[in-house]
Amino acid sequence: MSGSHIFALPPLTLVLGGARSGKSRLAERLVIGSGRPMFYLATAEPWDDEMRERIAAHRHDRGSGWQTVEEPRHLCPVLSRMPPEACVLLDCATLWLTNHLLAESDLDAEIASLLHALGACAAPVVVVSNEVGWSIVPENSLARRFRDEQGRLNQRLAAQAELVVAAMAGLPLPLKGRLPEGFA
Repeated sequence: MSGSHIFALPPLTLVLGGARSGKSRLAERLVIGSGRPMFYLATAEPWDDEMRERIAAHRHDRGSGWQTVEEPRHLCPVLSRMPPEACVLLDCATLWLTNHLLAESDLDAEIASLLHALGACAAPVVVVSNEVGWSIVPENSLARRFRDEQGRLNQRLAAQAELVVAAMAGLPLPLKGRLPEGFA
């Protein structure tokens, strides 16, 4: 992507990938390329030292120029306050779902509310989410429930998004829609 290209994003973009696939970096490049003020909506919770290190590394790698909002579960009010001239990176739907699953939330209601908030957001939103369905069948019921719920959430996000991109080995693979002109 050339630094001189500024391109429009659809109202909702979904970037999927496995662990260390390059999905967050790809999503960041899309948001940066929009040329809009950038909001980073972070859903990670620092449960332990390793997670704190991951969060710090993400912040460092992302660099300056982002307005960060840390919100592990209650995304709808944040999305409703986004200015229309901005572009939002929601990283990530997987941790958001995990947080709700562990809190024993009503997942159907939370997902419906999130999808509504994404559709009503005044700014374009790029959502990062993990593709977890290509792995082995988990050994315990909580892990199997998580895998199933994540797959259903990804399907619903993909149905609503105008652009869906998979990241594999750091490369963008468009699944639905077209990557913006000038994005490489």
